[in-house]
Formats: sequence, C-alpha cells, structure tokens
Amino acid sequence: MQKKNRKLGSYPSMLIILSLTSALFLVAFSGWIALTSKELVLNIKQNIEVQVYLDKSLTQIQKDSVRNLIAKKNYVSCSNNIPQIIFISKESTAEKVLKDVKEDFHSILGENPYRDAFSLKIKEEYFQEAELVKIKADLEGVPGIFEADYAKDFVDSINKIANKAYLIIVSIVILLLIAIILLINNTIRLALYSQRFIIRSMQLVGATDWFIQKPFLIRGILQGFFSGLTASSLLIVVEQIAIREIENLDILQDFTKLSILYVLVILIGVLIGAMSTFQSIYRYLRTDLEDLY
Repeated sequence: MQKKNRKLGSYPSMLIILSLTSALFLVAFSGWIALTSKELVLNIKQNIEVQVYLDKSLTQIQKDSVRNLIAKKNYVSCSNNIPQIIFISKESTAEKVLKDVKEDFHSILGENPYRDAFSLKIKEEYFQEAELVKIKADLEGVPGIFEADYAKDFVDSINKIANKAYLIIVSIVILLLIAIILLINNTIRLALYSQRFIIRSMQLVGATDWFIQKPFLIRGILQGFFSGLTASSLLIVVEQIAIREIENLDILQDFTKLSILYVLVILIGVLIGAMSTFQSIYRYLRTDLEDLY
C-alpha cells in the first residue's frame, strides 16, 4: 500500500467516489421528485376553471360580446393563441343535473333555473388566492356577467400542499448537501493521511503550494465528475423504471429541466470534489511537523 501511495496525488479513491455518488444520487432523486411534483401541480392547476355565469336576459350577440371582453383579459390562458374559454348552455347544465339527480325540475319550478355560462382556464401565475379574488371581482365588473366563481377550497388546498412539499424537499436537499460536504471532507482527509509526509518533503525541497495542490485538485475534480455522472446515470435508470411501472408518469417529465438537473448534479460533484480536496490539502500544507505524527 505504501508503494502505491508514494506518488504525489495518489491515494485510494473508491471510497470517496462511492460516498459522493450515493450522496449526489439522493440529491438528484430529491430534485427529480421536486420537478415531477411541480409538473403534477401544474397539470392539476391547468384543469381548474373559473365559471362565469351570465345574466338571463342576454341575447346571443351580447353573449358573444361578453366572451370577447373576457378573451382580452391577460389572466386567461391561451393554447396556440386561442383563449381557453368554453360556452356552457343552461340546457346542457340542466341535462347533466337531470342525469345525476334523476329528478325533473320542470315539474317543480316550471322553468330552467340554471344560467348560461363561460368556463375559462387561468394562467398558472394567477393561481394564488389573492390573484383569484381579484379575477373574480374583475369578471363580475363586466356588463352581462351575473357572477364568477371558482373552486376556492380546492385551489387553497393545492397551493398549501405544493408549498409544504417544496419546503420539505428544499430542506432535505440542503441537509444532504451539508452532510455531503462534511462526509467527503472527512473521507478525503483520511485518504490524504498517507500522503502527509510526501507533502512535507515537497515543501522542504522548495515546491510551491500550487505545485503540490495541483495533482490532488485534478484527482478531486475527476472524482467529483465521475461521481456526479454515475449519480445522474442511476437517476435516469430509476426514472425509466418508474415511467414503465407507473401509468401516465411520463407526461409529468419535463426532459429539458431533467437535463439541467443532470448537469447540475455533475457540477455539484465537481465543485464538492475540488473544494473538499483543496480544504484538506491546505490543512496538511499548514500543519506543523510534530502534528503530522
């Protein structure tokens, strides 16, 4: 073992790579869960609609005018530049209710109690309670609109659950990063222990700090790169298995954001490998001779 470590910058790497890969995989996995959760919440929000009920006395021309006014609102979601607004007639609403309750309201009320309505989708950035309240008030100020309504309780619960989930995931990632740095620092420090006398010998013959640090830093960067690459590859394998096993999971995968996540994991690995190696080697460069024993 001593012969193997006689060369400057040469020390056992497998334990470091395994430790860093495991930690980076946990970070990458948490990131994947966060991205998937965000896409899930986005899909749910995109299916939440605001219902706009019209005055009963409106003519077809007036209804079209109301629709055009709603379409110009900047909070209305568009698909291919077409505002996501659907007209729901009072007749179709009555038929649906009749199918559900199996009771003919005509015999009781003598007329259709429902109103014509527009159902519109809202842009994601407006799915906060304060914004939805403003939208409701704005729509109700449009001539011809009787009332605007949305699933308030459902929107509140979605926002609360999403915020809690993101907070938990961010906390886990931060704790993992702290644990990674402490773990890798100690692991590299132990790995460099066998090199401490070579480092001191190099100092005694006049080698500069950079000359001594360079091979260690290169090794640390390579360890971080291979650990990040391995962690990203493991995440891809886990992701593909999950997509095969869980129905419709693929529609929640934003592959552009996932690619950015893979690159970030590799960069974090390189950064941690370089910083931890630098800190550990710097410590040995500044250690007194009697403390090396």
